[in-house]
Amino acid sequence: MRLALAQLDPVVGDVPGNRELLARAIGQAREAEADLLVSAELAVTGYPPEDLLHKRHFLRDAGEAIGELATLCGGMTAVIGYPQADGDRVYNAAAVIVDGRHVASYRKIHLPNYGVFDEHRYFTAGDRPAVIDIGDVRVGLTICEDIWLTGPPATAEAQAGAGLIVNLSASPWQYAKGHLREEMLRERCQQTGAAIAFCGQVGGQDELVFDGHSLVLDAGGAIVARASQFEPELLICDIEPVAREVSDPGAADVLASAAAAQAAGVPLQARVAEALDDDEAVYRALVLGTRDYTDKNGFPGVVLGLSGGVDSALVACVAVDALGPERVACVTMPSQYTSSGTYDDAHALAAALHVDLVELPIGDVLDAYLEKLGPLFQGHEPDITEENLQARIRGNYLMAISNKFGSLVLTTGNKSEMAVGYSTLYGDSAGGFAVIKDVPKTLVYRLCELRNRRPDHPIPETILTRAPSAELRPDQSDQDSLPPYDVLDPLIEGYVEQDQGIDELVASGFDRETVERVASLIDRAEYKRRQQPPGVKVTGKAFGRDRRMPITSRYRG
Repeated sequence: MRLALAQLDPVVGDVPGNRELLARAIGQAREAEADLLVSAELAVTGYPPEDLLHKRHFLRDAGEAIGELATLCGGMTAVIGYPQADGDRVYNAAAVIVDGRHVASYRKIHLPNYGVFDEHRYFTAGDRPAVIDIGDVRVGLTICEDIWLTGPPATAEAQAGAGLIVNLSASPWQYAKGHLREEMLRERCQQTGAAIAFCGQVGGQDELVFDGHSLVLDAGGAIVARASQFEPELLICDIEPVAREVSDPGAADVLASAAAAQAAGVPLQARVAEALDDDEAVYRALVLGTRDYTDKNGFPGVVLGLSGGVDSALVACVAVDALGPERVACVTMPSQYTSSGTYDDAHALAAALHVDLVELPIGDVLDAYLEKLGPLFQGHEPDITEENLQARIRGNYLMAISNKFGSLVLTTGNKSEMAVGYSTLYGDSAGGFAVIKDVPKTLVYRLCELRNRRPDHPIPETILTRAPSAELRPDQSDQDSLPPYDVLDPLIEGYVEQDQGIDELVASGFDRETVERVASLIDRAEYKRRQQPPGVKVTGKAFGRDRRMPITSRYRG
C-alpha cells in the first residue's frame, strides 16, 4: 500500500484556503499513485478552532469543503479531518472518502481536556472504533488522543483485523515531545501488532506551535518514514501491513470498502528525516511560531528594542531567521545608564544580522517626565518608579513605530522574568507577540550559543559573558533582585510546571528562604502575566491557557 501523509500548515478559520492546501496535496498524492491519503486532525478548519465551533455557518462551510474535496479523490481513498455537525452535537471527525464519495465519518473517542486542550467545551465523544478496507488491507482509524491512550480504539481495531492504524493528529509541540511521541507510537505498535501512520499538523497558531513530525512505523515499531519537523510536507511511503486474524469481528465498525490497490510502478524509497535535538527544536519552534503569527495576522514586518542584552539578541536572531532582515526593524534606546558595552554590542549585532537599527535616546524624555512629576514626588527618594519610567518610554517609542508603519512589536522578556514579575507593565511588556515568554533564562543562553554555531556567528561573545542587567540604574545586575538563574529556573520549573509546594521544594534541596521568596514573587506577579501578549509555548506548562491561576488568592505553599 502506498500512503500519503499530508503534513500541512493550515490557517484556523480559513476554510477556503485550507481546502486549497488539501486539494493540492490530493493532486500530488494521485500523481504519486497513492492508495490512501491521510490529513491531520481538523485539517479543513485548522486546529484549534476554539469558539468558531459554536458558529453553525462555520460548521456548514467545513462540511461543504469535505464534499468539494471528495470530488477530487477519484480512484483513491482519503481520510480528512473536519468538525462534523449532527443536530445539536459536534464531533471531531475524520471524513472517509472512497473513489470520489464521502461515504462515512469516524468520530474521535478520547477528548483531551487538560493543559491547552478544551475539547469537552466543543465536542461530543464518539463511541465506536472503526476500520475501513482497502483491498485486502484493513485500516483502523484514530484521531490524536485516541492513540495516546492505551486500549481502545486502537486495540479494538487491531482485534477487528486492522494491520495498519492511521492517526490524524494536531499534537502541539513542546520541549522534548518528539522523543516522547516516537516512543509512545512504538509502544502502540507492540500493543496492537499493527503498523501505525501518524499524520501531524505543522505551523504556528497563536501561542501553540505544531511540529508535524509525521511518522510511519512498521508492526515491530521501527520507523520506516519520517517527515521533517516544522515544515509542510507530503510524506509518501510504501508499506506492507501484516495480515492479521480477526479475533473479535464486532470490536469495530467497518465504515467503508475500497477496491484493491493498484500496484505502484517503481517501489518508493521512504524518506526518513533526521529528528532534531531538543534545543534545535526549540529554536525552530520559535522561528516558525514568529513567522506564522506575523504572516497569518497580516503584519508587514516586526520591530523590537535591541538593548545589547542576551534576550533581545535571541529575539532579533529569531525574527531575522523567520522573516528575513528586510522585514525586521531594531531600535536602540540608550539612557544615561546604558553602558558602552551594551551600546556597542547592539550595533554590532544589528550589523551582523543586516537589519536597520534606529537610535532613539530616551534621556531628554525621561528628564521631561521627572520635571513634570517633580512637585508630586518631592520628598521621596528615587526608586523603582524612575526605573519603570524608562521602560515605559521605550515601550511608547516602539508602539508609536508600530502604529505608524504597521509593524508587530516583539517583546523580549523570558520565562524567568515573567514568572517573578521582573518586568514593567506598559514598558518592556508592551507589544504584540512575546517570542521567548516561555523560554527560561538558562535556555536563552543555550539557544544563543546554538545560533552562533552558524557561519554568520552574529551574537557578540560579550553579550553571552556579561552579567545580565536591565540597566535602569547605575551598576545594576539582575542578581541584585533575583537568585542566580541556575537556581531560579529549576525553582520555577518545580513550582510552576510540576505544581510542587514549598515543603516539597525544600525537601528536594532548595534553601527555604529562597523558595518562599520566589514562590511569593510568582504568586504576586499573576496580574502582570494576565496582561502579557501571547508567545510561543515551549515548556510543559506555559503561562496562559496552560496555567490558569486566580489573581486574587491568599493560598501560599
